[in-house]
Formats: sequence, C-alpha cells, structure tokens
Amino acid sequence: MMIGESWAQIGSTIAGLMFTLATLQQFFPHQLRLSLQQFVLASLQQFSLVQKLCDKLVNLFSPYIHITFPEYSGYWSNQAFDAIETYVGALSTTKASLLKGSLVQNSKALVLTRDDRKVCDEFNAVQVWWVLEPSPTSSSEDKYFQLIFHRQHRDLITGSYLDHVLEQGKAIQAKNKQRRLYTNNPSENWSSYKKNLWSDIAFESPATFQTIAMDPNKKEEIINDLVSFSNGKEYYMKLGKPWKRGYLLYGPPGTDVTGERKKGGPKSNEKETEPENEKTSKVTLSGILNFIDGTWSACGTGRIFVFTTNHIDKLDPALIRRGRMDMHIELSYCSFEAFKILAKNYLDVDSHDLFEKIGILLKETEMTPADVAENLMPKREKKDPDACLNSLIQALEDAKEKAKLKAEKEKNIKINKGKNMKFYAKRLLF
Repeated sequence: MMIGESWAQIGSTIAGLMFTLATLQQFFPHQLRLSLQQFVLASLQQFSLVQKLCDKLVNLFSPYIHITFPEYSGYWSNQAFDAIETYVGALSTTKASLLKGSLVQNSKALVLTRDDRKVCDEFNAVQVWWVLEPSPTSSSEDKYFQLIFHRQHRDLITGSYLDHVLEQGKAIQAKNKQRRLYTNNPSENWSSYKKNLWSDIAFESPATFQTIAMDPNKKEEIINDLVSFSNGKEYYMKLGKPWKRGYLLYGPPGTDVTGERKKGGPKSNEKETEPENEKTSKVTLSGILNFIDGTWSACGTGRIFVFTTNHIDKLDPALIRRGRMDMHIELSYCSFEAFKILAKNYLDVDSHDLFEKIGILLKETEMTPADVAENLMPKREKKDPDACLNSLIQALEDAKEKAKLKAEKEKNIKINKGKNMKFYAKRLLF
C-alpha cells in the first residue's frame, strides 16, 4: 500500500508540473518562459529517473515474480494468451458478481467470463494472481496478461501450473467450439481471389446415437470403437502411427445420406449438357489417398474420416482397405430393433399391439429405415400411433406384394429365356 501511495503522489506531482508548463506558455514573456520550461523539463526528467530507480528497487527486494503473456507475438496471435484468457475468464464464474457475456466466433454458446481486471487462482495450495493490462508499447487495443506469484514457488508455477492452465484453457475452447461442415469448391472457381478452396456452414445436426435406427449391438460396437479411438492418442504415438481412423458406411439407398443424382440415371443415353461452372470435379483418387494416409495425414491429430456409399463394389480396393477405411459398417434394411427406435422417436411409444405383426412383416419384406420413418411420420398435428402403425403395415404389405410380383416376373423372364435358347439350339441342329 505504501508503494501504491508513493506512485500516486509522484503522478500527482507530474500532473501539476505539466499544468504549470501549459500556463507558462500562455501568460509569461518569451525569455522567462524558456527558462521556466527548461526547469520544468529538468524536473520531469528527474522524476523519470526516480521512477526507474524505484522500479529497480522494488524488483530487487520484492518477493514476487511477474511473467508477461502478450496478446501478439510479432505479427501473429499468441495462442498462449488465448488459452490463458479462456482459463482466467472461466475462474469462479458461478461466484463472481461482475460478469460479461460474449458470443465468440465459431462458439456454439454464449460465453460468460469474469469482468474483473485482477483474478486470484489457487494451485496445490499456492495462490497466484492474473492481471489483465493494456499494452504500454502499442497505440492499439493490444493487451497482455501478467502472472504474479511468490518466488519460492517458481518451479511449481512455471512448470505444472502453466501446463495446467494451457491444457484447461484449450479444453474449454474445444468444448465451446462450434463444429462446422466443410465442402470443397469446384476447381474452376479457385482462380478467383474471392473464392476459397473450401466453403463451410455451421454443423447443427440434431441426430445422436440415441436416435439412429440401427441394431443395438452394432451401435454399441461403433460407440465403443469411437471411445477407444478418442482415448488412444498415446497408444497411436507409441505405435508411430497418425492418430486417425476411417469408417465406411454402405448399404442400399435410404440407409445413407446420399448426394443429388443426375437426371436420367446411369443408363440414360441422352447426352447431358453441363453448365461451365458445374464441370466434373478435379478431385482424383490419388489426391484422396494422399489426404487420407499420405504426408497430409501426419498434419493434425485426432482425425476421423467417414465415407458413405450405396455401391461398395464400385469403389477402388485401394480406397477401402483396412488402414484407410478401418471399420466397414453395413447399414442394411430396417430390422425390428431399428423399427422400435423409430417408433419411440416419432410416436413416443415403447410397445403396441401392432408391433408383433410389424416384426413379422419386416422379416419377410425389405424396407429401408427412411421408408419406415416416412410411414411413421404423423400426418396430422395430433399424434395418432394407431393410424401411423397401420399405415406402416399397409406399406409393408404393399412392398411384400410388389416384391412377390417382381420375383415372379423375373422368374418368367428366366424361363422364357431358357426356352428361347433351347429353340435356337434346335434350329441350329437342324
């Protein structure tokens, strides 16, 4: 407190001298004014020397150490400052009386932080203080954090404590970070400086593993694999492998998310004209393979690749081999267990008298989860489980009949084809 009061007195004296200098310039004769100005400037220089001397004396005898973390390191943002700002801002926000809220870029929620300039923290029963100050060497709004602690705890604070602060700060940032979905732009647009190689949107899918219509055993297997991968950073480092994992989802249309197909289908003979800005993508198989496990795969950690396809047999074996697509997951037609999940999601029912009949039909009929979900979707504002389940039963019976007619037609075609072959064989003999 005595040091603070001394600095207050020095500041007050300097302010008085500056006021005196301004008065001299306005009211006193030129020669006298010059003499007095020289006297005031000399006094100010003496105060500056006194200030520097006091700073050295304080640093010499003070038991506290000060470490500064600037907002910028050269021309680049200081990542340590960002992690510290997040950590310090989160200290005791539930108890602080002064809070400030901000919506940080790429954050999925409003961030509440303390509005105090000085914050106290405790680590292993040792107290430290964080102080946020404006940068004295910059005319902009740059700032820096100053960490103050007793010199007898130097090793603890500069080692374990700072590692703890950076780790926790980055963890909070990752938790609050909004996930984004990236898509590569057509290569024709890369020449424009306004175009980026990638476009992105906020990823806000409401789907969770709880709502996915899938066999429970297969779902549990996937969850366990993901959890094992997320906790396996040190194991992958021990093996000398990039920390990444690939998943291949395949099945009939209606079990994967599929892109928009061209009109006419793959058998269309009609020549389609494409606009200039919708030409074929320049993404190559070699480029994809290099991105998955080439030199690029060593850049960054904790990567998960997810590929989806309705035609696994058409994919290059080099793309889907283990090590690139580590886990192959078949998403087949809707099972009874998957139906029960959909019924719970859409109708909020766990059991019903019609479940038994639906289970029998699902064993006899192939229907995708997407088609089952569409029939379970209430067509009125008020949910009517009976009507929706009966609608599904009707759809399953229609699909069963349609499949039966299709099988009979294919059988007749095969029989007729056999008869024609025999007929032509006899003609050749005669």
